[in-house]
Parts: sequence; structure tokens; C-alpha cells
Amino acid sequence: MSAYFTQIGHAHLKVRDLERATAFYTRFFSLQVVERVGEGYVFLSGGARHHELALQHVGVDAPMPPRQATGLNHVAFETPDKISFARAYQALTDAGIHVTIVDHCVSWSMYFNDPDGNGLEIYWDERGEPDGMKHWRGVNLPLESDDVLAVLEEKETDG
Repeated sequence: MSAYFTQIGHAHLKVRDLERATAFYTRFFSLQVVERVGEGYVFLSGGARHHELALQHVGVDAPMPPRQATGLNHVAFETPDKISFARAYQALTDAGIHVTIVDHCVSWSMYFNDPDGNGLEIYWDERGEPDGMKHWRGVNLPLESDDVLAVLEEKETDG
């Protein structure tokens, strides 16, 4: 068998309310609608390709998957820098969205759910930082809200 190269092209999420989900992802992830297919699908992109996220309407009565079932845990989105991470955190918490933040020593990560309960992560990869670790090794340190928001204060004082 010959080897070949693949990369993840997009995530496809099932949602109960297509308009609500579209509003959520365009607001908090700066994704743009690139295509709609009737009342069933919306395709969103950050500009890298046709779409990075597909949303499929499955109806308001669609059941939630059981918490301990196999399947998708979360979809992760990377920020380019610590400031972008802090801005995303502030926007989500200002909107009343429950966010859990963790320092993995390879990244700062925030975990939360979309309106349909789909797990999401926004992270800043700190492997290139002087004190960043190269491999995760299962490290999960507390990350305080004040430490994340202090990044924004530092940016304001730096100019």
C-alpha cells in the first residue's frame, strides 16, 4: 500500500436551529457564510477554503447524543496569538457563555458548547514560547480568568 497525505478539510455539525447556529459561528469565530443549500445546510469559511465548517439543520426535536457515547468530543479553532485568545475569551464570557480555561503548557485552551451542545475549543499554541513545552504529556494546569484578561490590559499599555 502506498502512503498518501491527507489533511482535515472541514467539520460538519448537526444543529437544531440553522439560523441560530449560523449567527453563533459568524459572531464568535468570524466565519462568513459562503453557501446556503435550501433550509438544510450552511457552509462557513474563514477564507482558507470553500468552507471549514458545515452546519446541517436536523430539526428542533433532534435528540442530544449521550454524554458517554462515542463520537465527536469537540472541534478546535486556533488563534494566531495570545491577544486573539484573550479577545475571544472576553467576547464569549461577555455574552454569558460558560467557558472553561486550561493551561496545557503547550497551549492555552478554552472549552465551551455551541447552542446545540456541540463541544468547541479555542486555543493559542504556546509551543514556540520560551517556557512552552514541546509535547502535552497530559498536563492540565489551572488558568485564571484574570490572567487571560491581563493580556488585554498589557496590550493597551504597550500601545
